[in-house]
Amino acid sequence: MLKEFKEFAMRGNVVDMAVGIIIGAAFGKIVSSLVSDVIMPPIGMLMGSVSFSELALALGEGEGAATINYGVFIDTIINFLIVAFAIFMLIKGINSLKKKEEEKPAEPPKPSAEETLLTEIRDLLAKQ
Repeated sequence: MLKEFKEFAMRGNVVDMAVGIIIGAAFGKIVSSLVSDVIMPPIGMLMGSVSFSELALALGEGEGAATINYGVFIDTIINFLIVAFAIFMLIKGINSLKKKEEEKPAEPPKPSAEETLLTEIRDLLAKQ
């Protein structure tokens, strides 16, 4: 059973998927920082608020009242849109590279030594 698990875990697609998940998590942190630290402050300033994450609707009175944090939701939506756009651009770039690679004319296969020899014999016989 341990051997089967090792074979499964060491397959190329499993390792590729793990690398993708790790890079995706790191990329998500970068985009979250971009949204919350770079993009949202100017947008919040334009709208008269310091930060969207502070926008909330209180459902009761007092300090312990439940709130609907719609500002955090707006941050999350913007974060998602930026990640989705970045992934779209990445996939678009990969697809264009694949398309260029497919458009290259394939080189005809080189004849084997046997075929080359037979061609030479045919040409010699045709000359006679």
